[in-house]
Amino acid sequence: MTDEMTQENTPETPQEPTSESESGLTIETQTATAVATPTDPTKLPQQVEIREIGPCKKHIKVSVERSAIESRMDEKIKELVVDANVSGFRPGKAPRRVVERRYHKEVGDQVKSEVLLASLQQLAEDYDIAPLAAPDLDPATIELPRQGPMVYEFEVEVRPQFDLPNYRGLKIRRPVHTFTDEEVERELHRVLTPHGTVVPKTEGGVQIGDSILVDCEIKFGDTPIGQLEDATLRVEKQLAFKDGVAEHFADEIQGAKAGDTRVVTIVLSSAAANPELRGATVKATMKIKEVRVVILPELTHELMHEFGVHSPGQLREMIRVVLQRRLEHQQRQSARQQIIEHIAAASTWDLPTDLLRRQARRAISRRIMEMRSDGISEEEIQGRQRLLEQNILQSTALSLKEHFVLQKIAEVEKIDVNDDDLNDEIERMAQHEHESPRRIRARLEREEMLDALAAEIIERRALDLILDTAEYEDVPFDEGDQRSVATAEMQTVPGEIHDPTAEPSATEEPSGEPTA
Repeated sequence: MTDEMTQENTPETPQEPTSESESGLTIETQTATAVATPTDPTKLPQQVEIREIGPCKKHIKVSVERSAIESRMDEKIKELVVDANVSGFRPGKAPRRVVERRYHKEVGDQVKSEVLLASLQQLAEDYDIAPLAAPDLDPATIELPRQGPMVYEFEVEVRPQFDLPNYRGLKIRRPVHTFTDEEVERELHRVLTPHGTVVPKTEGGVQIGDSILVDCEIKFGDTPIGQLEDATLRVEKQLAFKDGVAEHFADEIQGAKAGDTRVVTIVLSSAAANPELRGATVKATMKIKEVRVVILPELTHELMHEFGVHSPGQLREMIRVVLQRRLEHQQRQSARQQIIEHIAAASTWDLPTDLLRRQARRAISRRIMEMRSDGISEEEIQGRQRLLEQNILQSTALSLKEHFVLQKIAEVEKIDVNDDDLNDEIERMAQHEHESPRRIRARLEREEMLDALAAEIIERRALDLILDTAEYEDVPFDEGDQRSVATAEMQTVPGEIHDPTAEPSATEEPSGEPTA
């Protein structure tokens, strides 16, 4: 905790929480006060008062006794008296009281800095405050009084406090599936689509993988709220606009032909320009002007080499591996959700909106890092990222809940990560992405995601520990849990997109976003 309390620009890297009972404090209510005085004579004599002032937030007041200040002042003055250069006296011959007057401010500043640093270090050792970010503490505002204790106080955001129930031997439902040749061919079609040729579809209606050219009118009830002209949309099970998601897009559009009109349901996100429409369900009437289909390319040697294979059989085997990797990712996500539900059942989760705003981008970065580590393609990551961003504060609350639980388990189990672990993970990502480790590392450093990678490794190891001791019940894989997502670089409601992670203005009402 010391670094967060002494460095103004410390990154918001979460530390591990410990309940008050573990740290020796007793807080009976949110407004109760904990006061403690160290009994160890080698420690700095100080009193610490800790108050809960809201969800994940504490107010800390520290009083350092005068004896600690006087002893340090005395040591500094003694050192100066020996060789102090005071006008009118030979070096080292000035009386102590003269030296004290001459160097009082300089000595006071040094003593204040030393006492503050020692106090914060001791605070970190005695009370596991577990800050989420640098505390609201400005050393320049702290005064070193001529008499009495040095008092300073600050507010700090901390991790939620909760008890870990037994996480070994959990009963977990595991989705299982054996991929058929038809599913492999369907995925192969999707993978080859970017390399194909788009032509008008002359026979049959819209199918997944096609694209459509539409004019679209969007209504909330009977009120028109937006329109799109000559919009090209790829058909997947879901379609994510910048400010909303058509969750059943393929079901609602399949079979349509040029000239047909279909109504698509869109759930608007927290980014919608009109605050009254955020979270609302609207209807988009799409007039289909043209249906386009992709003519897949010939599987030439050159094309197969782009995928790192030498034959169509190897390409299909690679596709099967990709599908299996995607399933394993879904299995881990399902297990995570069940573990969090198990642990959170006995805990009260209350994450303040301002905390979620600040942690939102970090939480998504961790999700992206996790998907890359699991070998998910960049195209899929882009689609899933768009879904996460639709209601970013809600998805952040869920992500942080997982992060807090797995990080606490890692702390209990003493799971850590070192440079060799990071290098091994970068090597693995390089193999998945057919890229050099040097380029992967450079990208991570440029995007400031090395910390996210380290956190992902720790959380994965904590999850592995739980899964290794779990009892499994195999259940059929639900394709609805892994629906393909197409993204559209357009918005359904005109106006400036709202950023839910931005600080609200003084006139803006609280968003009321769910916190956990």
